[in-house]
Amino acid sequence: MNDVLHVLGNYWWLVFPFSGTIFGGFRAIGAANERRAQRRQERYRLKQQAKIAAAEAAGKTRVDAEAQTRAITRLMTEHDTVDGRWFAYETDVVSLLEFPMMTNMREPLTVAFHRARREADSLRPSAAADIVGDTDAQTAYRTAVHDYAVAFDAAESEAKRRRRGDFSAEEQSRLTRAQSLLRLAMDTGATPQERQSAYKRALDELEGLVTLPAVVYAQLERRVAGELER
Repeated sequence: MNDVLHVLGNYWWLVFPFSGTIFGGFRAIGAANERRAQRRQERYRLKQQAKIAAAEAAGKTRVDAEAQTRAITRLMTEHDTVDGRWFAYETDVVSLLEFPMMTNMREPLTVAFHRARREADSLRPSAAADIVGDTDAQTAYRTAVHDYAVAFDAAESEAKRRRRGDFSAEEQSRLTRAQSLLRLAMDTGATPQERQSAYKRALDELEGLVTLPAVVYAQLERRVAGELER
C-alpha cells in the first residue's frame, strides 16, 4: 500500500494526460448503464402491452362467442316457430283438410317446403354452443332456416289461395263429410259406437282423395281408435 502511495505521490502529474481517458471511461459506463435501464424499461413496456393485448383479445373472443350464441339461439327459435306452424296442421286434421295442398306431395311448393324442412333439421345443432366459432356451419344453418320459412310461407299462401279449387264439387262434398265425421270421431261426448263408425266412414271418404301424413294417421289412431279400445 505504501508503495502504491509512493508511486502516486511521485507520478501525480500523469493524472492530467490520462484524465480525459478516465472520464471518458466513466461516461461510457454511465451511458451503458443508461442503455441497459432503457432496455429494461422497453422490455417491461412490451410485456405490459402484450398482457393488455391478450386481455383485450380474450375479452373480444368472449364477446364474439356470446354474440354468436345469441344469434344461433334466435335462429333455433325461428326454426321452432316454423315447425310449430306446420305441427298445427299435423295435430288438427280437420283444419288440415281445409288446405289439402299442404299434404299433397304432387305439388311443387309442398315438395319444396318439406325438402327445406329436412335440410333445416339436418343442419340444426343440438345446442347453440355446438357451432359457436364455426362460421361455415352457422351460415349453412342460417340459410337453411331462412329457406324453410320462405318455403312454408309460399306453400301455405298457395294452399289458402286455392283452398279446394283443385277438387270437383263431389270431391269437395267428400272433404266436407270427412271433416264432419272426424269431428264426431274425436267428440268424447259421443258413444264409442258413434265414434268408431264416424272414424271408419271418414277414412273411407278420404280414400284416394287426400293423402295425410303418417304422423296424422298415427295421431288419429291414438285419439280415436286407441281411446275406443280402453
